[in-house]
Amino acid sequence: MTEDKKDRKTRLTVLVALGANLLIAAAKAAAGVLAGSPALLSEAAHSVADSMNEVFLLAALRRSRRPADQRHPFGYGKERYFWSLLAAVGIFVMGGCFSFLQGVQALRSQEQESTGGYVIGLSVLGVALVAEGGSLLRALYQVRRQPGGIGGDPALRTVIAEDGTAVLGVLLAGAGMALHMVTGRVVWEASASMAIGLLLVYVAYRLGKEARDQLIGEAVDPELRRRIRALLDEQPEIDNVADLLTMRLGLDSTLVAARIDLRPGLDSEEVELVSERIKAAVAKAWPEAHHVFLDITDAPPDAQRSPATRDASA
Repeated sequence: MTEDKKDRKTRLTVLVALGANLLIAAAKAAAGVLAGSPALLSEAAHSVADSMNEVFLLAALRRSRRPADQRHPFGYGKERYFWSLLAAVGIFVMGGCFSFLQGVQALRSQEQESTGGYVIGLSVLGVALVAEGGSLLRALYQVRRQPGGIGGDPALRTVIAEDGTAVLGVLLAGAGMALHMVTGRVVWEASASMAIGLLLVYVAYRLGKEARDQLIGEAVDPELRRRIRALLDEQPEIDNVADLLTMRLGLDSTLVAARIDLRPGLDSEEVELVSERIKAAVAKAWPEAHHVFLDITDAPPDAQRSPATRDASA
């Protein structure tokens, strides 16, 4: 699957989630104000936060595909991670903190809480459950059909995390409202609001941590690094791979840098040809390796190296 086709599918998934969240955010907010329900208002804040985050993700999809230029010679692939970090902050501030404060405020309120509009509120949550569940199924369907699954796509990962959290949040809010209606005790609904807040804070922390790791420069997974090193070790001209560094520059772009010792006796022209051939071999095996750098030195003659030293360096 080409990069553009992947982005089109991910963009459609984000747009489906955005449309669902905008509709149910308005419905939750109206029903929450009518019913005076802290859990429903918490869910409304949750949906508003998700809607804003999906706008961030759409910006990430568009901006991360810009070609490299003089100021950004390695491209704009890390834009995805930046906007995903902003989405995590949005979930934390707008969703998690507001929901937790709604629960605390409900517990501290001295007024008798009314449940007069809760039937409408529960009906809205039922519609929200269907909409959020449909959006989640759309995202999971893309993951199942996409080669490599979710891979390292932060936009798709964020949509799945948001929709999964939204489904669980709706269930928590519904349970809290129902128990409030049955028992007449607002503590159930306040607890549901705080639980939603804590859930959102946890999800925001996990998404933010992943985005931070990718922004500061994350290596490829150990298995891929092992395969790259094995390919280098197989090259007949390479005497030793002294060091191998990798860094993901974006969803489909990786930097590979290796310090290698070539076998003795190669002249400068041969070294250049060998270098180009090795770079081509790496790029052919892993097309996402857009930048391959080799720091080449001549290995000392075998006669000057003991077997133990040679084995240790390898």
